[in-house]
Amino acid sequence: MTFPFTRFRRMRRTQALRNLIAETHIQPNDFIYPLFITERNGDPTEIVSMPGVFQQDLEHTVRDVNDALRHGVESVMLFGIPEGKDPQATQAWDEEGIIQRAVRRLKDEFGEQLVVITDTCLCEYMNHGHCGIAMDSQVLNDPSAELLGKVAASQAMAGADIVAPSSMMDGQVAFIRDYLDEAGYDHVPILAYSTKYASSLYGPFRDAAESPPAFGNRSTYQMDARNRREGLREMISDIGESADMVMVKPAMFYLDVIREAREQVDHPIFAYSVSGEYAMIKAAVQNGWLEEKPTVLEYLTSIKRAGADKIITYYAKTAAQWMNGAQ
Repeated sequence: MTFPFTRFRRMRRTQALRNLIAETHIQPNDFIYPLFITERNGDPTEIVSMPGVFQQDLEHTVRDVNDALRHGVESVMLFGIPEGKDPQATQAWDEEGIIQRAVRRLKDEFGEQLVVITDTCLCEYMNHGHCGIAMDSQVLNDPSAELLGKVAASQAMAGADIVAPSSMMDGQVAFIRDYLDEAGYDHVPILAYSTKYASSLYGPFRDAAESPPAFGNRSTYQMDARNRREGLREMISDIGESADMVMVKPAMFYLDVIREAREQVDHPIFAYSVSGEYAMIKAAVQNGWLEEKPTVLEYLTSIKRAGADKIITYYAKTAAQWMNGAQ
């Protein structure tokens, strides 16, 4: 019998051999843990469309973050759920706003061992649910971008390690960089949601953040799912405006965009495994169609393999626990 010259199976024979030559590795500090923080005190409220994810007050958030740190997750991304909303999103930049208070508390508790990233957006704070100032059912770009600069400066003042603008307003990174520098926060980096698509996968997030748009949709400012090259242009534009890190969102349906970005961009690339991705996996698991642990770890590995440096995922703490030996 003539055997093939190369026997690939030689290095697949045992788990130890497979580990030895693995090309892609994920570890707990690759993950950023998104948190929904509410001003309503009391027990955490589970989000129906995202089983295992909660709206929680500051006290429960501190305990949750402490647990995540114990398992090696060193970064969190904060989303605020304010009591009041208005057309100017005033709670987004109020120094006593929920995110500003949360940042101060987390930095007081955990200092430099925790990286606190603030989602710099307006949708959770606008009474119409859009990511910018609206007039006659239109979202205005430049006034919104300027307001985002004000929000970012307030978050930096509270102690945020990184601000992450997600509104997809043209020029928002430049506005924010100017506001930060003028306020004395030239040391605070910007993680830009550069390539953020108008995706069907955001529905559960809108439940979590209580921010569905009151009119229309977000397709006039978030990207068209049919466009790959435009995504790279958005990313390069943000880098030109001084973005320190860039993001592709969502991850699951856009691994090709992550791959191409990795080939063209030297900046750190983050990928957001969004709420709909989490909800799909959870639903399949609850129906007995998939086994959760291997599915999630395979999926997270695929994002890293595509080229992402860091992954924002609702599975951050759970995946870290699995990687530390929990069943």
